[in-house]
Amino acid sequence: MKHAALTACLPILLLAACGRTEPVADMPSQEELAAAANAAAASALASQQAADEAEPRNYVNLERGFSISFPEGWTKNAEGSTADGAIYEDKGAGADVRVFWQKNDNDETLKQIVEAVSSGAEGVDGDYIGENEYRGTANDGEGNNVAVRLLKQPNGSIVTATFVYPEMLSEQYLPIVDKTLDSMRIFPPKDEAEAAPAEAGNSAAAKPTAP
Repeated sequence: MKHAALTACLPILLLAACGRTEPVADMPSQEELAAAANAAAASALASQQAADEAEPRNYVNLERGFSISFPEGWTKNAEGSTADGAIYEDKGAGADVRVFWQKNDNDETLKQIVEAVSSGAEGVDGDYIGENEYRGTANDGEGNNVAVRLLKQPNGSIVTATFVYPEMLSEQYLPIVDKTLDSMRIFPPKDEAEAAPAEAGNSAAAKPTAP
């Protein structure tokens, strides 16, 4: 039993012995240690700057009340993006995701809006999920597949996300498409969210107190 315990401890003892008998000449000098520390600090700073400059994956539009997570590594198209939404691109593959809010002045039904969005596309196929959501696919006639998700907000406005990608890359892109469109969420726009607590407070203040 004692022999087994000694065998188990032998590697640790050998490591400790090697540390103790290391020649002083092999130890790094103060200058080398300082240089290594400076290099490490510079590398950490560069990594932090790169992270700060990287495009955020999560797009949140508080004013319009929606959010979505774009694929990692995609870049924002600043020219095409507006206060109502954004475009993110994978320029190397010729794919992009567009998500935009649209005011529904005419109080159109989701079906009417889908028919308008689908005009000009080929092979449109989709399903309504309840009264306020639609998921569908189509082909733009130029060798690209189009996946779309529409969400109708309580105030009647519509948030539309379209994912366009080359048809020849369908196998690689389908998991990315599903994950991206699944990530889209809607919530009360900023002005409505701010108004709700005020209205609740006014109602509470107006409520008569018991005698």
